Amino acid sequence: MAEENNQYTFENPEYRKTYWHTCSHILAQAVKRLYPEVKLAIGPSIDEGFYYDMDSPFPFTPEILEQIEAEMRKICKEKLKLERFELPRAEAIKFMEEKGEPFKVELINDLPEDAHISFYKQGEFTDLCAGPHLDSTGRVKGNAIKLTACNAAYWRGDSNRETLQRIYGIAFPKKEELDAYLQRIEEAKKRDHRKLGKELGLFTLMDEGPGFPFFLPNGMVLRNTLIDYWRQIHKKYGYVEISTPMMLNRQLWERSGHWDHYKNNMYTTVIDGEDFAIKPMNCPGGMLVYKTEPHSYRDLPLRVGELGLVHRHELSGALHGLFRVRCFTQDDAHVFMTREQMKDVIQETVRLFDEVYSTFGLNYTIELSTMPEDHIGTVEEWERNQDILKNAITDMGKEFVINEGDGAFYGPKLDFHLADSLGRTWQCGTIQLDSQLPERFELEYTGADGEKHRPVMIHRVVLGSIERFIGVITEHFAGAFPAWLAPVQVSILPITDRTAQYADEVKALLEKAGFRVEVDHRNEKIGKKIREAQLKKVPYMLVLGDKEAEAATVAVRNRAGGDQGAMSLDEFINILREEVEQKIIR
Repeated sequence: MAEENNQYTFENPEYRKTYWHTCSHILAQAVKRLYPEVKLAIGPSIDEGFYYDMDSPFPFTPEILEQIEAEMRKICKEKLKLERFELPRAEAIKFMEEKGEPFKVELINDLPEDAHISFYKQGEFTDLCAGPHLDSTGRVKGNAIKLTACNAAYWRGDSNRETLQRIYGIAFPKKEELDAYLQRIEEAKKRDHRKLGKELGLFTLMDEGPGFPFFLPNGMVLRNTLIDYWRQIHKKYGYVEISTPMMLNRQLWERSGHWDHYKNNMYTTVIDGEDFAIKPMNCPGGMLVYKTEPHSYRDLPLRVGELGLVHRHELSGALHGLFRVRCFTQDDAHVFMTREQMKDVIQETVRLFDEVYSTFGLNYTIELSTMPEDHIGTVEEWERNQDILKNAITDMGKEFVINEGDGAFYGPKLDFHLADSLGRTWQCGTIQLDSQLPERFELEYTGADGEKHRPVMIHRVVLGSIERFIGVITEHFAGAFPAWLAPVQVSILPITDRTAQYADEVKALLEKAGFRVEVDHRNEKIGKKIREAQLKKVPYMLVLGDKEAEAATVAVRNRAGGDQGAMSLDEFINILREEVEQKIIR
């Protein structure tokens, strides 16, 4: 009964998709009413809302978008019935030609010969569409629609074709839901890691290297602190660390299968007349390291980690801050094991993930990605490995959803989608089960029976990439990193020049205790110094006046809680040390 009740709510993803798809038709109808000269391309629902691509002789300015929104609200009030009908190919082409819609004619021409060519009619407006749709425009809440942006888009994603305008929109069944969504978007803008990265001196992106981030001093402190934690946790779980070359020859990439399955994303060059590729992944190098010495069943599972810098060619239009770059440090690991150890190793890896993600206050959902069309290995092997992943997770009391056909070309995988403080999800961790590469690289271990056997392996990352994870946690914490991660943990603020020497003495003692400290010696009012330290999101500020210098105390201000009162320096060091060592999130 609960499922029936949710059938026509946004809790049902199919209904949500249908609702937004109908909104895209309402958008197109509104545009055609106001501006009949505009030509329509495509208008699907997307993960968050909908869009419609259009060829317009004028730009859709914010003022015009407001007019379109108002017309959409009218169409909702008109409660127009959506009616589906089909036409034979020739009639469908003639129908759209008469309407002066060349993009629709092209779409019809490209449909398979046996395709059902369907249309949806609402009032005076008819669109080529496979559906499905709501039964009436009245089902859409007019005052809960918002057109959010308008960007350029190539027709059919081809940069050699027409440049269209893409109008994005969002809609909800209730206005309160729209208001809450828009509030989240505004908050997300404030947290944009590109904006905060600049303000906090973390990283920059330059025209001289599009997609290749430059890390600045504060960013390097953050990055190295994150890497130190990565090494600490992996040592605890029994990993060893290696480093493999950034560039390897074509023969290796052919052997691994990447040359056939991933070449378009790889940067290549020629050395001494031989083709080489910069590594887009660390795994083939990891195979070679495994083969440098013989292994016994007693060595397994062998857990091998690598912070490997990889390069992948991304289209310039897809680049986005640290979230989508052309080079990044993959916090990779490969675990080689016997078949009997597979379930235990997968569960042990999930426990490692649990410990890491909880440290950052991040929850997750799990997705099982199954065999893609472009795969290597037998269907039976894939199904067996998929079952092992399923059983490992369910036996831990964890749930998962199926992502059909989205596994790696060599094996099924578990993807971990992290939810941040705004409820947005990011795919970071993954566990990929692979019995193909050990076969291709002829990996072996000597079993208890004295015979040679083939190991199986998992490929796994927990952070995904150091760069992208920094982007995620920058937005998650809104740049206010916990004290253990903050590039500057303490800002010392002398009130006058008389306390400058005492400030330097305090700084020296804090640095000796292992903390990251700065002193603001500028000749500025203390209020301004405090405000600027707050803007830098420094966890602690020590305000030092004559009283503090005489008593050898510090007046502590906490980034979140404000004035904490005066205390001895030793007392403050103990508070900060506990916060850093326990990785407390405030």
